[in-house]
Amino acid sequence: MLDIENTLVVLIDIQERLVGMLNKQEPVVKASSTLINAASIMNIPAILTEQYPQGLGKTVLGVTAAMSEMTPVIEKTSFSAMSTPEFAEKVKSYGKKNIIIGGIETHICVYQTVMDLIKEGFNVVVAKDACASRSTDCFKTGIQLMKDNGAVISNVETILFELLKTSKNPYFKAVQALIK
Repeated sequence: MLDIENTLVVLIDIQERLVGMLNKQEPVVKASSTLINAASIMNIPAILTEQYPQGLGKTVLGVTAAMSEMTPVIEKTSFSAMSTPEFAEKVKSYGKKNIIIGGIETHICVYQTVMDLIKEGFNVVVAKDACASRSTDCFKTGIQLMKDNGAVISNVETILFELLKTSKNPYFKAVQALIK
């Protein structure tokens, strides 16, 4: 079970041009912004990545507007974010065991990052609704590969209530308001 104290949120490449290539843009942006907003409310650290932002644009406004000012945005050119030293060092610096992850594209950058995080000994929970690929087949393949290799596949709402544990949690009302 996830807990607030031992968790980190990672969003991979939710960028303007990548989002623009998706058939259904709104659901992944909404789920990602809900996740990053809830992380901010619950004081859970988060990291965002941007794959070659000069060509693919910056992180979409719907996500950046929801994130904490303290959230680092790390540029990368490798498909696995863990191959970017700044990202790998930042992840390890938080000292968290559980990593919630979402992003674009599921079968490339999210998948490769998840595989490397698992190899490093992290418990990885994939927020399926905060992930997307240009094709449904590639999306399904990426999700299945991550599941087959030890990642837990979940969704943002399930993850948030798992973190909260009880309606008596002081963050409950603020987080619940995000999903209503």
